[in-house]
Amino acid sequence: MTATLTPADAPAPGLGKPHPLTRAIRPGAAVAAGLLLYLSFPPRPLWWLALPAFALLGWVLRGRRLRVAFGLGQLTGLAFLLPLLIWTGEDVGPVPWIALAAVEAVFIAATCLGIGAVSRLPAWPVWAAAVWILGEALRARVPFGGFPWGKIAFGQADGVFLPLAALGGTPVLGFAVVLCGFGLYETGRRVVAHRRGGGLPRGPMAAALLAILVPATAAVAARPLVDASAEDGTVTVAAIQGNVPRLGLDFNAQRRAVLDNHVRRTEELAADVKAGREPQPDFVLWPENSSDIDPYANPDARMVIDRAVRAIGVPTVVGAVITPETGKLRNTLIEWDPERGPVNTYDKRHVQPFGEYIPMRSFVRLFSKDVDRVRRDFGPGDKVGVFDLAGTKVGLVTCFEAAFDDMARDTVVNGAQLISVPSNNATFGRSEMTYQQLAMDRVRAVEHGRTVVVPVTSGVSAVIMPDGRIVEKTKLFTPGALVAEVPLRSSLTPATRAGAWPELLLVLVAAGGLGWAATTAVRARRANGTAARGA
Repeated sequence: MTATLTPADAPAPGLGKPHPLTRAIRPGAAVAAGLLLYLSFPPRPLWWLALPAFALLGWVLRGRRLRVAFGLGQLTGLAFLLPLLIWTGEDVGPVPWIALAAVEAVFIAATCLGIGAVSRLPAWPVWAAAVWILGEALRARVPFGGFPWGKIAFGQADGVFLPLAALGGTPVLGFAVVLCGFGLYETGRRVVAHRRGGGLPRGPMAAALLAILVPATAAVAARPLVDASAEDGTVTVAAIQGNVPRLGLDFNAQRRAVLDNHVRRTEELAADVKAGREPQPDFVLWPENSSDIDPYANPDARMVIDRAVRAIGVPTVVGAVITPETGKLRNTLIEWDPERGPVNTYDKRHVQPFGEYIPMRSFVRLFSKDVDRVRRDFGPGDKVGVFDLAGTKVGLVTCFEAAFDDMARDTVVNGAQLISVPSNNATFGRSEMTYQQLAMDRVRAVEHGRTVVVPVTSGVSAVIMPDGRIVEKTKLFTPGALVAEVPLRSSLTPATRAGAWPELLLVLVAAGGLGWAATTAVRARRANGTAARGA
């Protein structure tokens, strides 16, 4: 796509059209910005690459015409999301992966169109960063309930801006990173213009510097909000990783083998506790899908789970698929008491489109027959999951739900002193997906000031402290049991208290900037039209 030339970019009179390589510079830079964003995400600890990515994107978009900004944004979105989401094509081929990345890239393209529109305003980095958060907010909600994967905040688990998650959640964290990147570009642009003989207006230069200094200063000021102290004492928790017999979509074809793996590893832990090799846990957490055999409908499955829970002797959370005779399946977490058996349940509230249910099944089948592997759709639950496990309030956020801001927040508001994110990543093999998800869990730990325990069928299982540090973790596709003494907390961070308000305020800022830009454009057209008629 050819970028529109501003007067400063235009060729000198008599020199003819720009060289084709010159025309390719901005599209190439748009692709480079997207690749830098991808590289800033786990498993690489290169969070800081997000800053030059947005600085480069600022150069690409500033002053562009709207349709050109949209096209350049599409390039950035594809360069970012195609490698980031490659795991979605694991075992199902490239069509679903490319389709998902292309659809999500349209949101980024529309966001870049908005950034191009506000880039002519005074203090444009502020408006542009807010527009980016508006785009993320939309992407997290539509279509089919949204897909927040790739929010800028989720790439910052190792970064200096992470404390801002405790201040205003993922919207404020993401806004700070984007603002700082745009501020870097604007500062550099002003300095270069000055060296070329232009002026250095104090006001615009101060605004550019503040776009860098305010986010950085706020991150330092927010550090005291990140607290890993044991307000409510400590608890010893165990996370079981039983492993699966095979990778890919058919990982659970041997459903009984998966269940037996988790039973066996729990019984081994019980033996280690009895021998004094491990401390006695207060409760045990199994992963999502650790029993895809319904223990309510299958007496044998119920018997072996009950045997394992009695062996360890403490409440255990079991991830199961519940198969009612009528209605939709349920992805359920069961609180299993060693004496009374199953006593409480939590049904996953945010089920995954095209994974746990298939929207527009007949249409999607035209592109991939793999949709028929999901023979029966899962339905969502309708209540917040908080279990009382041996006196500890444990919030439950199942796998994909961790990507959504309200899922973890709901559990904390309802009293959770610790968060569990039972997951099943075996479908995606050894891809980067599990590390991307683990980074989300680290951000949630800081956001809400809670220990987060992540039991995963095939790894990586982890214990995350309230300050985002991983203190225990397993290897991929290796049976294991993590046992750790962790702090319990009940105070609420500013982010938890504020809820969705920070995001709403940033969306209003974006709307104000877009409205201002639209009004300015309309007035300019009218003025030009009046001048033309007068001539």
